[in-house]
Amino acid sequence: MADPSSYRPRPGEIPDSPGVYRFRDEHRRVIYVGKAKSLRQRLANYFQDLAGLHPRTRTMVTTAASVEWTVVSTEVEALQLEYSWIKEYDPRFNVKYRDDKSYPYLAVTMNEEYPRVQVMRGHKKKGVRYFGPYGHAWAIRDTVDLLLRVFPVRTCSAGVFKNAARTGRPCLLGYIGKCSAPCVGRVSEEEHRELAEEFSDFMAGRTGTYIRRLEKQMTDAAEEMEYERAARLRDDIEALKKAMEKSAVVLADATDADLIAVAEDELEAAVQIFHVRGGRVRGQRGWVTDKVEDVTTPALVEHALQQLYGEETGDSVPKEVLVPALPDPVEPVQQWLTDRRGANVSLRIPQRGDKKSLMETVARNAQQSLILHKTKRASDLTTRSRALEEISEALDLDSAPLRIECYDISHLQGDDVVASMVVFEDGLSRKSEYRRFQIKGFEGQDDVRSMHEVITRRFRRYLAEKEKTGEWADGDELKDEEGRPKRFAYPPQLVVVDGGQPQVAAAKRALDELGIDDIAVCGLAKRLEEVWLPDEDDPVVLPRTSEGLYLLQRVRDEAHRFAITYQRAKRAKRFRASPLDDVPGLGETRKQALIKHFGSVKKLRSATIDQICEVPGIGRKTAESIAAALAQAAPAAPAVNTATGEIMDDMEDGTPETTAGAPGEPVTAGAPDERRGQET
Repeated sequence: MADPSSYRPRPGEIPDSPGVYRFRDEHRRVIYVGKAKSLRQRLANYFQDLAGLHPRTRTMVTTAASVEWTVVSTEVEALQLEYSWIKEYDPRFNVKYRDDKSYPYLAVTMNEEYPRVQVMRGHKKKGVRYFGPYGHAWAIRDTVDLLLRVFPVRTCSAGVFKNAARTGRPCLLGYIGKCSAPCVGRVSEEEHRELAEEFSDFMAGRTGTYIRRLEKQMTDAAEEMEYERAARLRDDIEALKKAMEKSAVVLADATDADLIAVAEDELEAAVQIFHVRGGRVRGQRGWVTDKVEDVTTPALVEHALQQLYGEETGDSVPKEVLVPALPDPVEPVQQWLTDRRGANVSLRIPQRGDKKSLMETVARNAQQSLILHKTKRASDLTTRSRALEEISEALDLDSAPLRIECYDISHLQGDDVVASMVVFEDGLSRKSEYRRFQIKGFEGQDDVRSMHEVITRRFRRYLAEKEKTGEWADGDELKDEEGRPKRFAYPPQLVVVDGGQPQVAAAKRALDELGIDDIAVCGLAKRLEEVWLPDEDDPVVLPRTSEGLYLLQRVRDEAHRFAITYQRAKRAKRFRASPLDDVPGLGETRKQALIKHFGSVKKLRSATIDQICEVPGIGRKTAESIAAALAQAAPAAPAVNTATGEIMDDMEDGTPETTAGAPGEPVTAGAPDERRGQET
């Protein structure tokens, strides 16, 4: 590990001008490329105290052994040079999107004597018009099959073309009318090229011209009583319309735009791009990247733009690029895009209307892409095994932690304090063994004390089960009458707490007080994704690409999700509470009948016992209990509309018209799979 001070440039040596810099390791390999408006200011940030650097940046500067830079005239030149060097050197610490060369395109080889329509992958070639990318090659072939009725362009390979020209006989497509057969001279080179141009124009979105032209030809043929020709033209029109239906209209103003959305977490980011041409989605692609460097959303957008348009020119760069966040600064990137297109390019965030709605759709696709990627990664047996081994090595465990339990505390400003326990076995979640806790030992907000209580209660139950079954109990004794595992019967090999040193110390103290010394404890701090161990002053920093870190993060995030879901459900239940809940023997049906009859709890409270008895199903004894319960319960404070100051009456169910919750958070109950966690 190198000391950055050993290769730090001397004061005044770094120029105060735009440029691009490269960090190299001891083997002279480029490990990071960056650009800056001011090289002096940017590079100074890398040579500050290591404790103040982000862990990923700290890893990079300690891996590097030298730094060099190149001065340029403008920020646009810096952007272009940065892209070129990233492509050339493939630095390990730069954000790298997964290669998209597997995406198929529909290509028209206008650079050939007789242009050919085909599916193409890989690097784009000069003189070839591309449309897409498409999700699957079969989608391209279906579209081409429909369009060849109207635009019978050559689709055969060079070998087939030459063989047909030599024998004087066209291929099957030539016989059935889906190729104009230039190989045997049915059309001239100019006529065939015009067909290819029309095919390209149609794919580029200029569809109305050809539809109208064919409709006029069909009408003329019908008037001249050439019914077979009219029927053939009718079928051609239907084929074109069917091909158009394969790409739905999303923007009514025939916009040409690319929409880019990003979904990210601390470790990875997914990018989705929709290519809209003529108001229709003509292609879609997506990437997933590991966030090797400390990168923000605007920086991710800038990297995506470089990846998308670094090799593109002309119409391949659209007039409009819509993004979720603008690069900082935005002017050089916009000028770079304009230079590549040769005309003005608008780079902006959609604020309203159809474009904003479509951007939300792209964002949902990005989120789903990230979830799918994580699901595939988590379900891979080899990956899970490697993750467990990495955790074992990093924490110096005797064996891989096959059972991991994670705990998290959740509350709202000290109210409704709850905790969650989630279980992962062999790297996969076991939702049937999730548990949830109410903090009972004290009131108020104290996460450390809450963690101590939860760990104590959980492992006290474990010791009780262990005492019942005996030290050498077999698997059957740890199950109930229905064959399910007893609550808290199995100990974990590793306890993970959501938090840093204080929470880890509290969990370790609870285990020590119970005399348990064979269960490892660690904490995962969310801010820097660092792993804390008991009695250690410095955290364990797992490598950025570590599968072990990824697994610990998933366990921690699941515990947080389960805890906050329970806390919100508990809070919502408290806000829905009614004085009628305390009336013995009064069920939900009769409660609703009372509210329906009187209109609100407020009116019910002012009713006499005789009036309450008028409600069907309510006897005098029950009416007396209702009246007594309502008399004892203090009237709830009236709900106030904070926007208008209006005092609002109770609703029919007896609860205020508005419910409180965390700012910006809906009050929701747990999903069905989350209710498996038993309350303790």
